[in-house]
Amino acid sequence: MANPTITASRRGSRPGGKLAARKTLTAYLFLAPFLVIFGIFVLFPAIYGLWISLHVWNPLLDVHPFVGLQNFIDLFTPDSLTFSDFWESMGATGIFVLGSVPLLLAIPLAVAILLNRKVRGGTFFRGVFFAPYVLGVAVVSVLWRYLLDPQLGVVNAVLGLLGLPDDIPWTVDVPWAWISLIGITVWWTLGLNTVILLAGLKGISADLYEAASIDGAGAWRKFTSVTLPGLRPVMVFVFTVTLLASANMFGQAFLITEGGPGTQTRTAIMYIANQGLVQNQMGAATAMSYVLFAILAVVSVINFRLQRDNTK
Repeated sequence: MANPTITASRRGSRPGGKLAARKTLTAYLFLAPFLVIFGIFVLFPAIYGLWISLHVWNPLLDVHPFVGLQNFIDLFTPDSLTFSDFWESMGATGIFVLGSVPLLLAIPLAVAILLNRKVRGGTFFRGVFFAPYVLGVAVVSVLWRYLLDPQLGVVNAVLGLLGLPDDIPWTVDVPWAWISLIGITVWWTLGLNTVILLAGLKGISADLYEAASIDGAGAWRKFTSVTLPGLRPVMVFVFTVTLLASANMFGQAFLITEGGPGTQTRTAIMYIANQGLVQNQMGAATAMSYVLFAILAVVSVINFRLQRDNTK
């Protein structure tokens, strides 16, 4: 004979189960538009791109021979046609990342700390620092290309008026080309990182700074013991986003230096775009894209793991 108590409890749990299922269905209905867009514009292209990378894929031809992993193998074979050029462009990308990411962490952090203080005109200065980020990469690149032109640029003209060297090859020789690209990128994007870090600073309790002052901590000790630990989650996010953006740099080098001098500032994205859209080697280009993606994914995972271990 069934236990009346158990039977009653089961009957009583059914409405709750239906309510939970209804809430789950409602949640998925709200997510459906995003899932559809994600599937069409992200998931499907990723799967289709992987399929293309397994072929010699020329969009101008009707036949695309299947070669398996050969496009990937060529990227790690020194005698292949794509090996040296691809890894040279990866090296250029590495130079840009190493030059820009530290500056895009340190400078916005310093600016955010200054703006976090109660100073007159703080809102105005926030707008000033963020304003360049509103501009598109094409606008920024064309503007600075004319300003830094070695022959007719305003920058060299001003340097000449100040009695300084006025023949600096900002865009046509290294290391000046790298200095220009990194400097322009920092000027253009530091506003976004500043706003994010400033929001993180607002989330740190003032009681922590007060307690540190009572313990006799100075400005540097407060920074290392209160500010940095409080900003760690935000810093991880900013570092990861900045790293990914810098590794995918394309517009600045394409429009300002055109990858020169020679191919010394040709980034990985520039080379991949050239192979796929100009040389019509879509199979090799997609293989390069997945190798770049894999490297960035590994770096991001290592970063998150290190930060997680530091918080334990």
